[in-house]
Amino acid sequence: MSVPHRKRIVIVGAGFGGIRLALDLARRRLPYTRIILISDKPHFEYHAALYRVVTGHSPLETCVPLREIFAHTPVELLEDRIVEINLEKKELKGNSGTRYEYETLVLALGSETEYFNIPGLKENSYGFKTVSEALALKRHLHEMMVAVSKVGTMDEKVKAAHFVVVGGGASGTEIAGDLAHYAKKIAVTHKLDASIVTIDVVEAAPRLVSMLLPKFSERVESRLRELGVNIFLNRAVVQEEVETVYLKDMQFKTQTLIWTAGIRAHRLLAATSNLGTDKKGRVVVDEYLRAKNHEDVFAIGDAAATTYSGMAQTAIYDAHYVAERIAENTLGNHAWRLKYVPRKPWYVIPAGHHWAGAQIGKLLFFGRVGWFLRRLADFRAFTMLMPARKAISTFLSTSKFSETCPLCETEKDQNS
Repeated sequence: MSVPHRKRIVIVGAGFGGIRLALDLARRRLPYTRIILISDKPHFEYHAALYRVVTGHSPLETCVPLREIFAHTPVELLEDRIVEINLEKKELKGNSGTRYEYETLVLALGSETEYFNIPGLKENSYGFKTVSEALALKRHLHEMMVAVSKVGTMDEKVKAAHFVVVGGGASGTEIAGDLAHYAKKIAVTHKLDASIVTIDVVEAAPRLVSMLLPKFSERVESRLRELGVNIFLNRAVVQEEVETVYLKDMQFKTQTLIWTAGIRAHRLLAATSNLGTDKKGRVVVDEYLRAKNHEDVFAIGDAAATTYSGMAQTAIYDAHYVAERIAENTLGNHAWRLKYVPRKPWYVIPAGHHWAGAQIGKLLFFGRVGWFLRRLADFRAFTMLMPARKAISTFLSTSKFSETCPLCETEKDQNS
């Protein structure tokens, strides 16, 4: 007796969307299917909290092994970086040289940094889209404090303690707010005068977090200024060198430029033949989140050209929707009636210690209430991806600090 062929459902990308989709499909126990999740990392990274890794918090909050998330499920985990998608052959090629066939493909690749071809920017700037980038930036901050104590002239000291954040969106606001406290804290630990620290935010738009209501922008801007952050609006970076950032009408002397101003969909999408993408590199999808002219290819989260693409809430929502469509198709129901309808997400943006702004529809919350809503959103995100006990332990790790500077560790031990 022959064994029935098992339909291969291949998910590329282990972010919010990819993980939630794999879990949803696994829960349905669909007959004669294989659920294969391919990721270039053995762990899930919680990008929304990476700014906290930069400012001394534990990476445990942002890094969860995939094997723990998928323990006791039929999901097959494969670690490889997909470098080529052949839609005609229904085949993927990994960086390892392995080729993966599929019957149904779900593109859940996240976003990556966009530098807009600005000279010197990629080589001389810092980011925090991954745990390794966040840790590298944190190490650099400490190195700058050491440099301040060693360089001779005041101009050199000021330059070393000058931190420029380019991009006044959510990521730029979050890192600037936390840096306002953290940079001065480590300055003191390094026996320096905290007043030497300067933090600037440069934004090309006329206001910060411009995708949200004007009143929200005003409150966030006011909060950052209260923290001592300088804000430069209507200005764009045109060039960067090792120690100078050039705007159209001014320049900064700094050794630390933190770039948060540009993201785009994973470049593999735009590089794939016959896969329609928009100007941001996202897959153009139909009313069922399928790639146009490819009924066996779905795109979710950051990979899909939808109204609220780029938000974790959207990726999870997309995953639920696509799981239902794949389940219907597998069980023989091909006449889908439920079309995809975008759902507006909450926006909760921290700006400094225990302060956040939240926009839920037209309702606005600020301060500790906003911060509580952010922590609630973080906890809910963890519970969507892992068992309750693991979600709680991961969430509780957010209160832990993890310093890499021996001087900071010594100082902490002396004060404990």
